[in-house]
Amino acid sequence: MARTLEPLAKNIFKGILVVALVGIFGAYFWFNKMHTSQDFRQTMSKKFPFILEVYYKSTEQSGMYGIRELD
Repeated sequence: MARTLEPLAKNIFKGILVVALVGIFGAYFWFNKMHTSQDFRQTMSKKFPFILEVYYKSTEQSGMYGIRELD
């Protein structure tokens, strides 16, 4: 019985790994887009202000100040 569950466990693990990698690359893409484009930050402030607030706080925590003031 345990032998038949092994391929299912591998497929579930691969699925979780793919979802995690997509999430990591997606978060990097959004952060990079917000970091390089003031227009995109303006759009985010209208549609998703809580995400923009997380961006501002994360950049301030990492020592990059002044982005919030420029916007």
